[in-house]
Amino acid sequence: MGSSVDTLEFQAETRQLLRLVIHSIYSNKDIFLRELISNASDALDKLRLASLTDASLTENGIADLHISLEVDKDARTLTVRDNGIGMTRDDLVDLIGTIAKSGTASLLEKIRESKDAAAAESLIGQFGVGFYSAFMVADKVTVRTRRAGTDSGTQWESDGEGTYTIQAADGLPVGTSVTLHLKAADSEDGLADYLSEPKIRQIVKRYSDFIRWPIRMATDRTDADGETTTDLDTLNSMKALWARQRSEVTEDEYGEFYRQISHDWLPPAETIHMRAEGTFEYEALLFIPSQAPFDLYSRESKSGVQLYVKRVFIMDDCEALMPNYLRFVKGVVDAHDLSLNVSRELLQHDRQIQGVRRRLVKKVLGAIKDMQSKDTERYGKVWAQFGRALKEGLLEDTDNTEALLGLVSAASTHHPEKTTTLREYVERMKDGQDTIYYLTGETRAMVENSPHMEAFAAKGYEVLILTDPIDEVWVDQVPAFDGHRLQSIAKGQVDLDQTTDGETDTGTDKAQREQDFAALLPWLSTTLSDHVKQVRLSSRLTTSAACVVGDAHDVTPTLEKMYRAMGQQFPTVKRILELNPTHPLVTALRAAHTAGADDPALTEIAELIYGSALLAEGGDLPDPARFTRLLTNHLTRAL
Repeated sequence: MGSSVDTLEFQAETRQLLRLVIHSIYSNKDIFLRELISNASDALDKLRLASLTDASLTENGIADLHISLEVDKDARTLTVRDNGIGMTRDDLVDLIGTIAKSGTASLLEKIRESKDAAAAESLIGQFGVGFYSAFMVADKVTVRTRRAGTDSGTQWESDGEGTYTIQAADGLPVGTSVTLHLKAADSEDGLADYLSEPKIRQIVKRYSDFIRWPIRMATDRTDADGETTTDLDTLNSMKALWARQRSEVTEDEYGEFYRQISHDWLPPAETIHMRAEGTFEYEALLFIPSQAPFDLYSRESKSGVQLYVKRVFIMDDCEALMPNYLRFVKGVVDAHDLSLNVSRELLQHDRQIQGVRRRLVKKVLGAIKDMQSKDTERYGKVWAQFGRALKEGLLEDTDNTEALLGLVSAASTHHPEKTTTLREYVERMKDGQDTIYYLTGETRAMVENSPHMEAFAAKGYEVLILTDPIDEVWVDQVPAFDGHRLQSIAKGQVDLDQTTDGETDTGTDKAQREQDFAALLPWLSTTLSDHVKQVRLSSRLTTSAACVVGDAHDVTPTLEKMYRAMGQQFPTVKRILELNPTHPLVTALRAAHTAGADDPALTEIAELIYGSALLAEGGDLPDPARFTRLLTNHLTRAL
């Protein structure tokens, strides 16, 4: 050991940053080991790269590149050792003693004054100073290192209180050892027993399992005879499948990895393995499950994508990498150029991460599209499990509206069981039809039996049957598909250019009907003014006497109920009552009104017609008891 010991002060910003790291930032102190192992892995990478151009760096037999974890319970030390590139004295001073970053001091001062832990964590993400996290768990840290290609080593030591010592050290092997003189375990302060073998294994498995270099630790084992032997165990699997070529990975390996990260014992419906190179390099291994998790539509449901940086685990549930509507996608993204300590807040606003997100989304939607065209059975199963979530994307992701619309599959009147895509619907449209017709409702049976369907069924127009709650919302947000407008058959005017008996409806016929009902319609509008805003003749009814419709831009009753169920104040929307001019009940009401408009029984019949129209579409009566009483009275008189 050299005799000259220099005592130096940390740069002012570094002292402040040390205090923040030790006292303010990390709620989970386990990450100190992740940071030190990651630094060791980088040192091994650098030696391997440098040896490609300078073989002398490894000519002394440094072939078994690895990381060692050494525990000394008597001295209460934990050492992280690598035989990587090592550091010189200048490297130690530059990398550990200072932070060369413009504006650091002012930012640190603001954080210190505000005591904002979230801002402090973001700062750590900016400057990548994970080494300092060692002082969260250690009273003193000693670094011994020797750079490959040099003969002398250096020792650095500090208690993290403002100064550090540095001196020459003889007889060191190439590489770096970081020895932590550990604080006592303190559960209240989040300090675990970091001398415990199970705890060390747990941390390595969670954060560093896929590091490419072996992480080894000596383990004592006692056999049945009471004899103790020491084995050198490798703690990490080193099997980062995403870093390998797809041709090198078997389906069994993909399946095993999927089970490991998803805890789902069913095989995935699709595996997506991709790599991006260029200004921002990353690898991704994503899986589309074959079955939706039980909590997919609960508020607690989270993204299934994990973020790694150079094989080091950073975080679960990385929302910045995958939009909420694709939360069912499982997998990992391994970015090469991010700080290990990047925060969720920084990720949300990072342009490169946003670019990765866009490419991942396109890849996932493209994979489902390929299923749709090449394996309709598998696509059908995926849509049945995740279609409702994908339709949320029509509200959230305007950049991918066309791609999502291309994936939409819905029941329709074309087939009693099979679903149809919008593309298939368009291909079957009648000559001259330029509108995609749909009707929303709670169940298929309710929609199929709705009075609104009558004219469309009679004239052979296909209607999409939409029964997911999300359907009530997205159809109003999407103006068209492939140039064809989407229109609810329960909203606005419907003119199929035919009468209810299938004959062409001329202008003269319409004018005559309007004249015949000129007195009844205004009277009904006034009589039912508490419930409807207009009464008019219908061209969409063939067998029912009446139906209730909304204006083109009105909120549907189902959506109105949804808003109220969520606690939102929502004004009652009056709708339009349409009458079938050829129905016997309607023609009889017209005749009775002509004979005596003052008859009180006509008002009751008007209420019964309106109530029946509500019930036919599955609506709620404004006063069920009154409706029942009126119906009973009129049935009694009829008998």
